Amino acid sequence: MPKLSVIVPFHNVQRYAPDALRSLRENARSDFEFVLVDDGSRDDTPVIVERAAGELAHVARVRHIRRDRNGGIATARNTGLDAARGEYLAFLDGDDWFAPGYLPRLVAAAEESGCDFLRTDHVRVTGRARTVHRVPVGLRDEVLDPRGAILPADRTTAVDYPQAWAGVYHRRLLERGLLHFPEGLRTAEDRPWIWRLHREAESFAVVGLLGVFYRKGVASSLTRIGDERQLDFVRAFDRVVAETAADRDAARLLPKAVRTYCAVIAHHLAEQDKFEPAVAARLRATCAAALRRLPRDVLDGVLDSMDPRRAARLRRLRRAPLRVGKEAA
Repeated sequence: MPKLSVIVPFHNVQRYAPDALRSLRENARSDFEFVLVDDGSRDDTPVIVERAAGELAHVARVRHIRRDRNGGIATARNTGLDAARGEYLAFLDGDDWFAPGYLPRLVAAAEESGCDFLRTDHVRVTGRARTVHRVPVGLRDEVLDPRGAILPADRTTAVDYPQAWAGVYHRRLLERGLLHFPEGLRTAEDRPWIWRLHREAESFAVVGLLGVFYRKGVASSLTRIGDERQLDFVRAFDRVVAETAADRDAARLLPKAVRTYCAVIAHHLAEQDKFEPAVAARLRATCAAALRRLPRDVLDGVLDSMDPRRAARLRRLRRAPLRVGKEAA
């Protein structure tokens, strides 16, 4: 069994894939496995990945998978998870990269802690600027209860740091069904994932390793494209709320889930100008319907605790006339 499997989806990232692949080589060990998943790319990405796979095979174990059709990041990661054989599992996106020697240190930290998963800080790269983004958990290098890190509801917590590639996960989580991502979500797929992980895993830790570089502002990223795929965040958070409502600690955890949902709705509404008019209209209708689906008593409490400007906007949206049809689904 490999010590570590790293799952790397690629989709139309010919400009950036060489950096990701080079960083794998700079982290390679004979007991590491790199699972390279081309998710239906239509540019030169498949050629770049195939060539690199042959070179990486000299220094690590490699699984190269080519999907004929693009299924999205959740499907690509799940494809990689199904093929991975490592004791530990990690993720990297095809337009990001690792610092040299980062993965061996990450595995050593995971083995030392003995917990279900580790979370790490990361470096956000925007053009030439680099900023460090930290896991919103105060205690470092200490084994903690994942469920306890969900709260408090009115502060940024571990579930607000959903990036799958900022950490490493023991295989027992995969065997318990906790590492696969919700199929069909084209964005925000990591939100139900991180909530489930923190509700159901038994232990985690935050370590002070800094070695993941996340490339922000890539032209093909959904964070830059104002199309209807971004509206999948509603389905993602509907799932978070439904699963949290069914949890044994629903009374304690649901206000946090609803508050985060409201904050994300407010964020998208504030940026609706980036959408085409028809998509922006659907965004408003979809969010209005989402607010009406939330438990009324929990939502009222959350809005009362939010800043007045955002709360007023969300209250107005909730009262807006419901558009019948696909837009409000």
